[in-house]
Amino acid sequence: MSAISVDLNARIPNNVNLSENKRLLKALESWQPKFLDWWREMGPVDSERLQVYLRTAVSVDPGGWAHFDYVRMPEYRWGIFLAPPEPDRRIPFGEHKGEPAWQEVPGEYRSVLRRLIVTQGDTEPASVEQQRHLGKTCPSLYDLRNLFQVNVEEGRHLWAMVYLLDAYFGRDGREEAEAMLERHSGDPDKPRILQAFNEPTPDWLSFFMFTFFTDRDGKFQLASLAESGFDPLSRTCRFMLTEEAHHMFVGITGVGRIIQRTCEVMREHRIDDPAEVRGHGVIDLPTIQKYLNFHFSVSLDLFGQELSTNAANYFTAGLKGRFQEAKLEDDHQLKDAEYEIWEVAGDSLRKVRRPALTALNEMLRDQYIADCAKGVERWNRIIREHGIDFELRLPHRAFHRRIGTFSEIQASPDGRLLTQAEWDQHHHEWLPTEADRAYVASLMPEAVREPGKMAHWIAPPARGINDRPVDFEYVRFD
Repeated sequence: MSAISVDLNARIPNNVNLSENKRLLKALESWQPKFLDWWREMGPVDSERLQVYLRTAVSVDPGGWAHFDYVRMPEYRWGIFLAPPEPDRRIPFGEHKGEPAWQEVPGEYRSVLRRLIVTQGDTEPASVEQQRHLGKTCPSLYDLRNLFQVNVEEGRHLWAMVYLLDAYFGRDGREEAEAMLERHSGDPDKPRILQAFNEPTPDWLSFFMFTFFTDRDGKFQLASLAESGFDPLSRTCRFMLTEEAHHMFVGITGVGRIIQRTCEVMREHRIDDPAEVRGHGVIDLPTIQKYLNFHFSVSLDLFGQELSTNAANYFTAGLKGRFQEAKLEDDHQLKDAEYEIWEVAGDSLRKVRRPALTALNEMLRDQYIADCAKGVERWNRIIREHGIDFELRLPHRAFHRRIGTFSEIQASPDGRLLTQAEWDQHHHEWLPTEADRAYVASLMPEAVREPGKMAHWIAPPARGINDRPVDFEYVRFD
């Protein structure tokens, strides 16, 4: 079997020649029932008997990599797929720039590379756990299907990282794979590694914000790892990015549909004040702004410290590059380069230049913020098209931060430094309160299960999935 031939008939579908590596096959087949136990216990509730119109990876050919059909959730074919190898691929950055890409783990980078893979891998099951109850309150079968699609693909991304751990890190890797099923989102004793993946996702507005903001962080992290000089990691992440695009689509269109419905109701009832629309059973724009503030700020923390020797070491070693490294016009080593970052200076914020190598996290965060801003502008176009005087905005990067330079201060969404007393007095104006969350939850008392029907608080999508109509039976119930 060639390196890109796909064995779909195997117990674990793959294109990595599992049948020729008995030790690896045994390790993964031993882990598989544990994964399925985790899925039953921590995955989507009450989904075992559902038939869901899902896409399943069957190839790594960009022209036909996915197959759509009805699948019972526990029978989804989680597999291991790596993007096709690039002939004579070279390490594109760092001190090993120009050397042949590694096909095995370099001994001197073994522990740090394992840490990178485990940190990324831990996020995948975490999001499934965060979203496990949302099916009970889905706004439509279309949305329920999209939720389950995100869930099964996060599960497959976990398989992708576990494959790397088992294939290249021996006993240490197997122990790490076991541990990823033992940690759980929000568990007080064994939480997930990154705090954003311990936050609850109790309602569908939270889910759509999560898939827009937090899955977008995943896009940038995976793209950086896809530049890695360790070729199996690079190829794994390149294929994961193919699936990740749908998750962000779910987020941007989901929030957009909520905004559209709110604007429609405001026009229908001639409501000028966005805060006055709650009595009509939709989510008011100020509450949407609060949710945006929360999920954006929490996702910013995922990029880590503004100045990081770890990030510098990853880059110098050739393990984790920058977003779209090949398109950047510099020496790809950054030995003398500088980069402008924000820092706290007394009672204000200022920009300063720092060595680019240690500012790599902030560089990636800047690109992420710019990408988020494009989506927010798309939402604002919906509001403008309805003639409503309201604009959603990304808060300043210093707002509501728990990691990095701004974790020790309080700042308003417009970047003004606050005293603790000022924060205590006003933060309820900027972040969702218990009352806000209770109101949003009150709009979602039960699932909408009739094909084509939508909950009152969300507009229908512009089109269905895989050229199917919006009123297609995306989920079948026994």
